[in-house]
Amino acid sequence: MTASTAPVLTTDQLATGLSYAAYRQHIAEALATPQPDEHLAKQLPYYRESVARMDNIAPTIHLLPALQAALNSLTGQYLWAIITEGWCGDASHTVPILEAVAQASGGHIETRYFLRSANIDLIDRYLTNGGRAMPIAVLLHAGSRTQAAVWGPRPAPLQTLMQDLKARQTPPKDITAQVNAWYDHDNTRTTQHELLALVQQLS
Repeated sequence: MTASTAPVLTTDQLATGLSYAAYRQHIAEALATPQPDEHLAKQLPYYRESVARMDNIAPTIHLLPALQAALNSLTGQYLWAIITEGWCGDASHTVPILEAVAQASGGHIETRYFLRSANIDLIDRYLTNGGRAMPIAVLLHAGSRTQAAVWGPRPAPLQTLMQDLKARQTPPKDITAQVNAWYDHDNTRTTQHELLALVQQLS
């Protein structure tokens, strides 16, 4: 999926997007809910894990020189519409990288976060093997809100590993452990190389 001529977001939809600070505040409010309903109560451990992981990863991200150079060469204005949820394990590994890339773009890339549960029509345009996997980062031309590129829901080698694990009916807990181990060993490198290729498409 690359370019498209139709706007991905309406003006009203764009207005519902959260800044990164607001996205993190949403997670904090979920964790602070005094009497969560049953659904939220089940998600709280995953929110806590995600917060800890994002807080650990963000300060350690050092952009590849080639990625920074590609960002420095940008001339257009872009909006990254990131479809995610605060409890998503993959998002906790990759959202800090997406945000770091945007922050390093010199104002050429702005991020907005869209909660999957509130934007089913949006995620359903970007299904992965028929499923609503996330995060999905849709890079838009800021003025027209047309699609320039898409990344997600995880680095390509990890997606292949996930498909293999599921095909072998690996227990979910074992899948989660292997996925987290993959991300930890990779140390953002593959994600950064894939985002470098994406940014180079824009030049």
